[in-house]
Amino acid sequence: MQKSSKQAVLGFLGGQTFKSGLDCPSGNGWLAHSLAKEKTDLELDGVDLYVDEAEGYRKIWQADLDDGLPDEAGKYDLICCCEGIEHVGNLLGLLRSCRKHLNEDGLLIVTTPNVWFPQARLQYFLRGFFPSPPPLGDKIKPGTHIYITPWSYPQLYVYLKLAGFDVPEIISEPLSRPKHFHERLLGIPGKFYSRRKVRKAMTDEERRYWQITSQNELLYGRHLIVYSRPVT
Repeated sequence: MQKSSKQAVLGFLGGQTFKSGLDCPSGNGWLAHSLAKEKTDLELDGVDLYVDEAEGYRKIWQADLDDGLPDEAGKYDLICCCEGIEHVGNLLGLLRSCRKHLNEDGLLIVTTPNVWFPQARLQYFLRGFFPSPPPLGDKIKPGTHIYITPWSYPQLYVYLKLAGFDVPEIISEPLSRPKHFHERLLGIPGKFYSRRKVRKAMTDEERRYWQITSQNELLYGRHLIVYSRPVT
């Protein structure tokens, strides 16, 4: 996970108060280390395929997220799934499990590489493959850390809604801005398309959906960072 994305997540969390949280996958423990520096009162648990103990976590489970969160995990005010969903084959099951383990007013944060990034779309147009995930011919080994599923906002919206969450909103980060002129050009058709859809929307949620898809964070950003709450 890039430093700018970590800073964006921490900046977003900084203005809020949580008593309990779950980091899945917890990886190298960057979230626990960073929150410890902020001296928050958050009690953080973790889940990871490889790690069964790490500094800064109240408890950590070694588990496969394709099977959902551990049954023994409790209810949380916050669940962070940072750079994890691209490695999961059963995302709907995982998101439904997150919904089950979130308090009614809890918050879910998800980050993943954004395949709407102009360079990714250009490479897909030319080669038929995104930069990530790469072609995986004869590279599938269950239990290994491989990037298997590319994600965009419309896909994530569908999965979150099916799992019982509200419309996912965007967290902005510095890499959301285009760096090159050709990237800006590639984003223009999508921006005009979404804006036209906004004017034709029949409901508030449909209008909000198209407003979000026209944002620079989705059209130009290298990372997709969203948050959502359970529908009650």
